[in-house]
Amino acid sequence: MEQKMTIEQVNRALQRKRNWAKAKKILANVFVYFVLLLMYAPLIYITVFSFTPSKTAGVWTGFSFSNYTTLFDPNNKFGQNIWSAAGNTILVALVAASVSTVLGTLGAIGIFYLRKKWMKNTMDFVTQIPVVNAEIVTAVSLCVLFVICAKAFGLQRSFITLVIGHVVLSIPYVVMSVQPKLEQMDPALYEAAMDLGATQTQSLFKVIIPDIIPGILSGFLLSVTLSLDDYVITAFTKPTTGGFETISTYVDSATKKAGLPVQLRAFTAILFAVILIVMVVMNIKSARNAKNIVKKEKIKND
Repeated sequence: MEQKMTIEQVNRALQRKRNWAKAKKILANVFVYFVLLLMYAPLIYITVFSFTPSKTAGVWTGFSFSNYTTLFDPNNKFGQNIWSAAGNTILVALVAASVSTVLGTLGAIGIFYLRKKWMKNTMDFVTQIPVVNAEIVTAVSLCVLFVICAKAFGLQRSFITLVIGHVVLSIPYVVMSVQPKLEQMDPALYEAAMDLGATQTQSLFKVIIPDIIPGILSGFLLSVTLSLDDYVITAFTKPTTGGFETISTYVDSATKKAGLPVQLRAFTAILFAVILIVMVVMNIKSARNAKNIVKKEKIKND
């Protein structure tokens, strides 16, 4: 009898354990879907209301493509302002990312080959400060620096100061993207190239750079993303004259004046659709590459 009761108790304990595991799985799924809902609900909301001409978001006055037609209308002021801001945003992102990638890659290589450990650790620490530092502190510091330069040398805030601000923001991320690839690289390759008569410059461009290309590309893409998404540094370093606006500063100024133009909903929906298509294509391509690698490994093993 005691043995039978013991078996029943064990079965009950196992059942409770299974029920608790199911409950945890359900709660985890609910939490994940809730987070996804918070992330994508605003995008879906603005996409849905991009198909109505109502000036008030959330008020449906009928299905229409008027927001999209006016967005591409060359005579529409709001549409042209949006495209101008988008073009400025992309231009700044590409220029700043290119400069950041070059400087960050060279900086990562320089830090990696420092012989003194304390100096290497110090440079790593200094490089990571802008990452953990509040962006507003960096923005205000740059603004103060440019004000001092304007008084001392007559240099006003311009496109160059805006690019400098974005470069300061992006360089640490490029360094952190390149450094892991340098650590994975075989140090004997550089030494072998030098022993075979290559100069330091030739060894850099023919041995080191090709080996760390994935890190350089990831650093460049990360810099582009940071630049496209930035508002704080842009607001403090952009030109004060000429009406130069990026998407982030245009949205801010439009909100302060007369509210967001309806064409901005259409632009946001188009941008969301483009990014979604790109991500789907990239995931499909990655899945195919993974399958091809698995097939090649099976063929080799056979």
